[in-house]
Amino acid sequence: MEELARESISLLASASAKPPLDVTAGPRLGSMGAIFIMLKSALGAGLLNFPWAFERAGGIRSAVTVELVSLVFLISGLIILGYSSSISGQCTYQAVVKEVCGPAIGQLLCGSLYELVTGLPESEMPYHFYTDQRFTLVLLCVLLILPLSIPKEISIQKYISVLGTLAATYMTTAIVIKYHTMPSVLVHIAPLYSSGISSWASMFSVIPTICFGFQCHEASIAIYSSMENQRLSHWVFISVVSMIFCLVIYSLTGVYGYLTFGKDVKADILMSYSGDDVLMLIARLLFGVSIITIYPIILLLGRSVIQDPLMSWWRRRDGAVMPEFESRSRCLLTVLWITATLLIAMFVPDISKIISVIGGISAFFIFIFPGLCLMFAMQSEPVSWKTRVILTVWGVVTLLCGAFIFGQSTTIAFMQVFGKI
Repeated sequence: MEELARESISLLASASAKPPLDVTAGPRLGSMGAIFIMLKSALGAGLLNFPWAFERAGGIRSAVTVELVSLVFLISGLIILGYSSSISGQCTYQAVVKEVCGPAIGQLLCGSLYELVTGLPESEMPYHFYTDQRFTLVLLCVLLILPLSIPKEISIQKYISVLGTLAATYMTTAIVIKYHTMPSVLVHIAPLYSSGISSWASMFSVIPTICFGFQCHEASIAIYSSMENQRLSHWVFISVVSMIFCLVIYSLTGVYGYLTFGKDVKADILMSYSGDDVLMLIARLLFGVSIITIYPIILLLGRSVIQDPLMSWWRRRDGAVMPEFESRSRCLLTVLWITATLLIAMFVPDISKIISVIGGISAFFIFIFPGLCLMFAMQSEPVSWKTRVILTVWGVVTLLCGAFIFGQSTTIAFMQVFGKI
């Protein structure tokens, strides 16, 4: 173990000694900016689904246990991706995987990135023409989301990420307050845990929600590449702090939402509260702000998957990419992306169906691709054979866990969507 620790320190030092990735001429990210963008990338629509997932998991103890086990893999995946970015010199998720794992797996990644096409969840609102879903979504897309999504640097997102993180935190605080201030006769009795074989099966049902909720891995490489301090030890600190804060927010929301409504909790926790509750009405409005602030980050990542090959093709044809072509293609892709997700948001209003499917696909980005990156990196990195074996085994374990989660959760999700069970 001492040898493994020394080798790990050596790996951190060797990666940290390499020059910073020059990904943008724009402003660089400090520690707080990186943490807030990481938080905002993770604290999204999955927060609405956690109390319902706690009920599906069989109780609080089961759900929290799965969360804690998953946290090890979540943090490990972030560290592996940061390390892979440092040794490959690449600044996007797809470029890192292609460089470290080879072009074949890189193509698999690009094909899987369609899961980033997520829309804005529908909330329960009093009906007026200006609160109609179609009207408000179109208005938000044109006036807010489009201007925020046009810039190409992720560093600019640090300002709105602070607002989005505070909005998500307010919703969690409001749920805790409502539990403690509700009359005891209105609070549902929710078991802390259930027992039996069925409880073990039900525990796995929370994994897609955890994957969907905690996923910031697609954004992690872009964040790492934009940081001022690219020492890998510093990236470990950023990853741990971000994931622990997310764990607190998600756990409090899941626990108190589940304790308040028990088996009657809805897939969207905000829809479990009455429409005239002022505290929760503010939470609805602020969470809308939170979703708006996360969308540009997701769009930036998905857009790069399409734009990077387009820029490479243009560079091979003309020898250089004109700034006007880059700007026009970025604007066009942004408009098309927003239009596509707007249509999805209008015609697929049940957020639980979206999360159940996307949560399984998220296993690729949290487990499978980081595991592959670690396995391939250990084939060429100058480490001792013991360290190489241990880290390769960990990569295999991560890969197998991801494959199991993807297969199990995606199969169940599609069976539920098509009414088979």
